[in-house]
Amino acid sequence: MMEARDSIETAGRMPAARVRASAATRLGRLRLALRICGFAALAALALFAGGFGWFADKVSHMTTPLNPAKADAIIVLTGGQSRLDAAMDLLASGKGERLLISGVHPSATKRQLQAAMGGDKRLFSCCVDIDRAALDTIGNAEESAKWVENHAYGSIIIVTNNYHMPRSLLEMGRLLHGARLEPYPVVNTNLGNGGWLTKPEALRVLL
Repeated sequence: MMEARDSIETAGRMPAARVRASAATRLGRLRLALRICGFAALAALALFAGGFGWFADKVSHMTTPLNPAKADAIIVLTGGQSRLDAAMDLLASGKGERLLISGVHPSATKRQLQAAMGGDKRLFSCCVDIDRAALDTIGNAEESAKWVENHAYGSIIIVTNNYHMPRSLLEMGRLLHGARLEPYPVVNTNLGNGGWLTKPEALRVLL
């Protein structure tokens, strides 16, 4: 009788032991998964920080060329008055035959744009084209590619802000395979020659 009772008690305890073992296994797997996710998140953060640091340092060393080489044409991406002024100055000084202003608001007329930019009205009338279709950098590149192809230009001066230049060159280069692109960065925000980590205003521009 005692042996039978012991067998019954042992059989009753075995399922509970299996449950505890199974729970411990699941907990161990969960901890392992959390550790892997944590390491992956840290690795992704490190890659992002490294890439951001490289980008910021590269942008911080960009300067506006004092005497850029002449090109077939000039493209300026809208987003600030200083970009437009710089592009018109380049056109007036003979650095390109024509100027494309890409990303102009659809409601802006050519006369309004000329009044805002100033400069020679005759030069603006004869040698400035306006793109109102582009809404972002990719759109700028697409519309610019059509314009360059229509005019068979082989070299282009790209005018935009320093922090916008790397992305602009990337998108332009993706579509303008046969054209030589000459960057003309306009420095509105001085990123301190690499000291961007200590400059909140520089971080705001880059973000």
